[in-house]
Amino acid sequence: MSMTEINNTFHEKDRYARQILFKPIGFEGQKKISSSKVTLIGCGALGSVLAEMMVRCGVGLLRIVDRDFLELSNLQRQILFDEQDVRENLPKAEAAARKLRKINSQGIIEPIIADANHESVESFIADSDLILDGTDNLQTRFLINDTAVKHLIPWIYGACLGANGMGMVIKPGGRPCLRCVIESPPDPGQMETCETAGIIGPIVAMVAGFQAAEAIKLLTGNTDAVNRAFMTFDLWQNRFHQMSLGEINDGCTCCGDRNFEYLSGKYGLSTISLCGRNSVQVRPRDLGDKIELTELARRLIAAGEITQNEFMLRLQLPDREMTIFPDGRAIIKGTSNIDEARSLYGKYVGH
Repeated sequence: MSMTEINNTFHEKDRYARQILFKPIGFEGQKKISSSKVTLIGCGALGSVLAEMMVRCGVGLLRIVDRDFLELSNLQRQILFDEQDVRENLPKAEAAARKLRKINSQGIIEPIIADANHESVESFIADSDLILDGTDNLQTRFLINDTAVKHLIPWIYGACLGANGMGMVIKPGGRPCLRCVIESPPDPGQMETCETAGIIGPIVAMVAGFQAAEAIKLLTGNTDAVNRAFMTFDLWQNRFHQMSLGEINDGCTCCGDRNFEYLSGKYGLSTISLCGRNSVQVRPRDLGDKIELTELARRLIAAGEITQNEFMLRLQLPDREMTIFPDGRAIIKGTSNIDEARSLYGKYVGH
């Protein structure tokens, strides 16, 4: 062993000493964590907590995929971010990466400012040992589920709203998948959102803590300790429930029939309402070449107030706000009307 390897070994023993002392992990388990590759889809409330936990426990590579930017209302529960990140108009993935590199310089943090959709998601998770769910809608979760089942990659589902949360570990090939439990998303408008029901920070921490603990079990090979139930938490009414799960449901469209409807694009959306934001994301079906933001700013200078950095261009209209990304996506704030959002996109971006 070289002197560099010896120094690195002592460094790891020191940094992760308390984790290594936990017998189910030990030094061998820590080495497995440090060589692991984890993809986190979504870096909002759950995702920001998960990202920090994964980096602090020593994950070798953490890939953070998030399409969104920071707003002041995020700071109540998205613990990785601060007011300076909001002032700088930073995308969540980039702001998270900057913080996480200061927390642990040994691992690799790979921020990807993009939409996880049926065309892109497989490239994001191709070399991953584990996928973590930090998203805020069932369509994206079903897309993750399809991809994980297809490629036999474990993933950990988590969701929270108000003071309620839920979580589940999906181990393709040996466990039921998410669509065994939740067959299809409800119709638009039938489900509460952060905007209508609100959310408190402690439920975020509880669900993310559950996800992180299960992640560590999987990454260290402690599969016998993995939770085999669908968990629900109600912090306000002090109720906690484990729903027992059997073996794979042969009648399940996804893990039974291996029919990956969301990954095929059958239910892919070019627009989606964002949780708790009174906002709509518009994504061109054919992204084509990247948008040159400086040129777009020049064209839109008479339309309204413009702020711009390397990650995005923001156009402030009289009663709407558009944030446009280099990949052609835009988030229109101030409306939940998809038709209006598409109209504004066509008017100002022109795709």
